[in-house]
Amino acid sequence: MDYTIRPAAPADIDTLVAFTLQEAREAEGVELDLEAVRRGVRGGFEDPPRATYWAAEAPDGRLVASTSVVTEWSNFHGGDYWWVQGLFIHAEHRGLGLARQLLDHLSAEAAAAGAIELRLYVHDTNARARRAYERCGFRTALYSIMTRAVRAGMRTG
Repeated sequence: MDYTIRPAAPADIDTLVAFTLQEAREAEGVELDLEAVRRGVRGGFEDPPRATYWAAEAPDGRLVASTSVVTEWSNFHGGDYWWVQGLFIHAEHRGLGLARQLLDHLSAEAAAAGAIELRLYVHDTNARARRAYERCGFRTALYSIMTRAVRAGMRTG
């Protein structure tokens, strides 16, 4: 199937919010706070943007997937890491190469921007996502993620 990947627009925010909520349900079995997710997604469209979103459209123009990145400056390497913050694909479009297409698109965008590499988190129990990312060239890093909550009510880890 031919998909079109384009920068997401403010008109896509409601769909991006729905994708984010569904991604959390499927990947981690959690229900996120709707208003927090709205605030989070809208942050990608503020000035300056906190994230950059891309949307994938099916041939009929329907949004069927999205991904976003945030950047992290590396003082070790004097450049940005691009962190894939979210990647969601509607169930009926999974297994058709869309994940690879999205990640290849991000890789090309990152290279054009002079980034060092793409990075992402994957939940330890999400074996299907881990396999998909490995097929797309990702490898397990030599780092462990550690967290410390600074706001009451926030779950960590």
